[in-house]
Amino acid sequence: MTEIKLYKTNWKGLKLIGLAIPFVAVGIFAIRTEQFGTFDNFMGWVATFFFGLGIPIGIFQVFDKRPQIIINENGIWDRTSKQEEIKWEQIKKAYQINISGQKFISISTDDSFVFKTKQYKWAISLSKAVGAQKLNLHLNQINIDEKKLTEFINEICKIDKPYRANLIRLYFEK
Repeated sequence: MTEIKLYKTNWKGLKLIGLAIPFVAVGIFAIRTEQFGTFDNFMGWVATFFFGLGIPIGIFQVFDKRPQIIINENGIWDRTSKQEEIKWEQIKKAYQINISGQKFISISTDDSFVFKTKQYKWAISLSKAVGAQKLNLHLNQINIDEKKLTEFINEICKIDKPYRANLIRLYFEK
């Protein structure tokens, strides 16, 4: 079976670590130089703890080698959606959206696709307000051209299964 796996880029994790280290250093400096119980000493502890959490999170992102999106002849699967594989036959259309600098591909599905997790009414209304669907592929941590992937999804959901493997090879060999 022809299968394409898309992985996170290491750049996001490295950037998080690089941004957290200076704040942790300033926090440690405040802890060591200020007298215990002062506001500056307290803020040093807060900064060290809060920004210190960014370091293990960044390390996890750098070493997380699980695929984020898997594309094959049957459908597409996204780790962040917490759903089963979305069959190509269930996709009506896909389109790009950008929410506060975050890249997404919104996927409109037919009624045969059953969501595993129940969404809250406020989340559904918020998604509609920003132009998103119930099902969205988060692409911010993946190094891929979102326009090309959107075109691919819209094209592959319209063709028959025997031709999908060739289309997958064509789009991802370019």
